[in-house]
This record gives sequence, structure tokens and C-alpha cells, in this order.
Amino acid sequence: MAREFTEDDDALLAELGVEVEVEKAASRTPREERIIAGFEEIQRFTEENGRAPQHGEDRDIFERIYAVRLDRIRELPEFRELVEPLDHQGLLAGAAKADFDDVEELDDDALLAELGIEAEVPPITELKHVRSSAEKKAAEEVANRQMCEDFAKFKPLFEQVQKELDTGLRETRPFEMKAEIEKGRFFIVGGQKAYVAEKGDTTITDQGRTDARLRVIFDNGTESNMLMRSLQRALNKDDAGRRIMEPTAGPLFSDQTIDGDEASGSIYVLRSKSDHPLVAQNRELVHKIGVTNLSVEKRIAGARLQPTFLMANVEIVATYELYNINRTKLENMIHRIFEPGRLEIRIKDRFGRPIVPREWFLVPLFVIQEAVERIKDGTIAEYRYEPSEAKLIKRSKI
Repeated sequence: MAREFTEDDDALLAELGVEVEVEKAASRTPREERIIAGFEEIQRFTEENGRAPQHGEDRDIFERIYAVRLDRIRELPEFRELVEPLDHQGLLAGAAKADFDDVEELDDDALLAELGIEAEVPPITELKHVRSSAEKKAAEEVANRQMCEDFAKFKPLFEQVQKELDTGLRETRPFEMKAEIEKGRFFIVGGQKAYVAEKGDTTITDQGRTDARLRVIFDNGTESNMLMRSLQRALNKDDAGRRIMEPTAGPLFSDQTIDGDEASGSIYVLRSKSDHPLVAQNRELVHKIGVTNLSVEKRIAGARLQPTFLMANVEIVATYELYNINRTKLENMIHRIFEPGRLEIRIKDRFGRPIVPREWFLVPLFVIQEAVERIKDGTIAEYRYEPSEAKLIKRSKI
């Protein structure tokens, strides 16, 4: 059996006048290294998914890139010969499926162009430049996904978020910090909406940084069990990476919650027991509408001592539990809708100072209930309150 010579063996052979041939390590050009690295990514995808990457508009963008890349490697003899010793999965056995006029370079921008996608934003799996191992790991975790078996549970969430984006109830902003990555939040990464369905226990990396394992659901029906820092890097590297903000008004009320929703508070509707003539004459129509993060019972404690409650006790007419909603924005929006019906009343506080409460409205309860339903289904922006008809009416389109 042949064995390798040690340094002592070499010295001994030299004294005997025997020259030892040292086998030179094979050197590769940067282009060849890039081709091999690209083929290894295809191999990792195949290992993770149990199949070679495939073409198709319904496929993940990274899978489509890998499929085009594999076609090019199969097509060019020099590429095939380069990676053939590595092909333990038989990936080169298939025939190339795509036709290319220019196949001199394996360039992701060119691959995206072949797919009909503008490549103004550098793709996450960039091959042009050497990336750190952390960046590679982040890209792999985003790219290596599996089918989400319970996607039916999450699909309505994505549909609702899109509706809220279309109607302006939600907005997006550039991703800023990893602290934004929390359970129940939405992001846009790699051109897809991503929902953080689960977040594991926080851990500390060897570098002293916090991290956590996430379950991230994507709007194409796939999911990834990735690390928080991997998602953070992917969002930071993607110039189009965005955080989808919480709705200015929201659809997630108590009868529609799923795991991950965070309680935000309650909409409350109150009726005053004040003996003020204006209130007494319109008691069935005069309602206070507000939003609180306290229990409503705590919110109205001591109402008879507070001018905001007309210095009188109140009764709770209706409440609606809220989840994942910015309370202040929601309350402001409700008040804007019912502004035409705002009750103009002046009340003296217990020190005799005149106060004008701003949360009381002359509006029937059934109209308030309709407004809540339209907040739920995302159509509230299309309506305004008309006091003369005591109903919500469609806004006229310009």
C-alpha cells in the first residue's frame, strides 16, 4: 500500500540522491471556483428537497435560478467536465431544458434576466463576489425552504394583509433592526411576504449576540426554520427588504385570532347616564367611542368625576377585543369617520372649569356596529358617516 512521505523520509531520500517529486496542488481560476460554488448550491438544494431544482413560475425564485444554472452547466462541456467529479447525485444526467444565446458567464443577473425578472436589486444568493460564511448561511436558510403543510391556516392572513396594503390600512417601511423580528410580524424579503409564525427561546452566539430559531411562512406556501439573524441579514442585504407595519385599523378581532396574535386592547362604546338636557333628550343616540388597553371596567371607574365622561356614570353598550392593532391610530380613524356626528357639548369639571369632551357622538349603535364590521373586512376607508341619514355611505370617487 502506498503511503505519503514525511519530511524525515524526504531528507533521507535526498541524502541517497533520490529526488522526490512534490505533487502540485491544482489551482483553479476564480471563474471555475464560482462555477463549482454554484453547483454545490444546487447540490444542497437537491439534498434538502429530495429532487433537482425545477423551472416554473410557481416555483421559488431561488429554485428557478438553480434550475437555469443547472441547465447551463449541463449544456457546456467545459462546465460538465469541471463539476463531474463532484456529481454524486447524478444531476448532470438530465438534459438541458433552456436555450441560451450567450452562456459564457454564470451570472445571477443574467439568470434573472432569463427568467424575465429585473435585477436592479442584487439577489440574496449573489455569486459575483465572495461572501462571508454568515452571509452564505443566511442566504441558504432563506433559499432552502419546504412546503408548509398547514398553509391553509396562514393563507387568509396573507390575503388580509394584502387587502390592508391595497386600502392603505397597512404600510411598509425599510427594515431597520433585528428587534423588529418578533412573532406575528410580516416582512417582505426576496420579493415575497414572510410571516414570523413562531419564535424560539433567545440564545447567545459565540460572538455574544442574541439569536433565536424562527418558523417563517412565505406567501407562496413554503416555510423555513431559520435563525433570526439569518432573516435579519437577508432583509439588510435586500435593498427592497421591508417591514409590513401593523394596520392603522385592523381585521384581527377576538373571533379571528390565531397563535402569535398579541392583545392590543378594546374598542368600547358607552352610553351616558348624565341628566344634561342634550344627553337626556338623545340618550339612545349619544355614544362615547374610544379605544383602551385597560379593561373597560377599569377605564370607566370613577366616570362621574371625569369631564371626559360628562361627569356622570356610564353603561357599557358594546366592546370589541383588538389584536395586533395600533390603538391610537385606530381611535383617531374612528373619530375621523364619525366627526360629522360629533356631539358639541360643554361640561364643567369639579373645579368649575369648562371642558369640551371630544369622544361623544350622535350616532346610532347599529351604525357603530357596521363601522366595526367594515374595519374587520378592510372596507372602512370607502365610507363616511352622514348624520342627516344616520348611516355610513360610500365616499364619492374623484
